[in-house]
Amino acid sequence: MAMHRIAIGTPGEAAQPDAIRAAFAEFFCMIIFVFAGEGSGMAYSKLTNNGPATPAGLIAASLSHAFGLFVAVSVGANISGGHVNPAVTFGAFIGGNITLLRSILYWIAQLFGSVVACILLKHATGGMETSGFSLSPGVSVWNALVFEIVMTFGLVYTVYATAVDPKKGNAGVVAPIAIGFIVGANILVGGAFDGASMNPAVSFGPAVVTWSWTHHWVYWVGPFIGAAIAAIIYDNIFIGDDGHEPLSSSDF
Repeated sequence: MAMHRIAIGTPGEAAQPDAIRAAFAEFFCMIIFVFAGEGSGMAYSKLTNNGPATPAGLIAASLSHAFGLFVAVSVGANISGGHVNPAVTFGAFIGGNITLLRSILYWIAQLFGSVVACILLKHATGGMETSGFSLSPGVSVWNALVFEIVMTFGLVYTVYATAVDPKKGNAGVVAPIAIGFIVGANILVGGAFDGASMNPAVSFGPAVVTWSWTHHWVYWVGPFIGAAIAAIIYDNIFIGDDGHEPLSSSDF
C-alpha cells in the first residue's frame, strides 16, 4: 500500500536552499498561470461589456488555462517539479513523492502566487473585478463536488502517468502539454457548471481579492479527494512496490 511511504520530513527541510528555490519556482509559475487564466476571463468581460457567458468565452477560458499551464509546468519542472496546484502537491504527497513539510512550503507559495497574480490583474485592468469561482444556477454543492473530484482525478492521474511514474520513458517529454490539455478539456466540461477549478490556489486568489467565500470549500475538498484517489490508484496498481523508485527533485 502506497500510504506507508508518506513522509513528514525534517524540521530543517524548509530552510534547505533547494526547498526554498522550489517554493519560489511554484510562486512564479502560479503567477504566470493565474495571470493568463484569470486574466483571459477579465479580458472576455471587457470585450463583451460584462455580457453573459457564451460557448466562445468557455473555449477562450479553456485555451488560456491549457496554454498557461503548459508553460507554467514546463518552466517549473526542473526546479520544483512544476506542480502549480496544491491538489497536485497533495497527490504527490499521498504517493510518497514529496514530504509533508515541503508540501506545506509549496502550498504557501502557490496560494501567495495566485493572490499576487489577482492583485496585479486588478491594478493592471484599472480596477476590474477578478471573478471568483461560483456554482451556476441549478448546480448544487454536491454536483460541483463530484465535478471537482472527477476532473482533478483526471488531472492528477495524468501527472502520475506522464511525470511521476519511473517507467514513463519518453512520455515525460509531453508531460507539461498533457497536463495542460487535460485541464483545458475539463474546463470545456465543467466550466459551465462550477467554473472547473481543479486547483484550490486558482480559486483562492480571486476569493481573497474579492473577499467572497461562498462555497469556497468545494474547490478545496473536491480537488484534494480527486487527487488522493488518483495517487492511491496509480501508485498501487501501476507503479506498485516493485516499480516504485525514490524520485529526485529534478523529476518531481
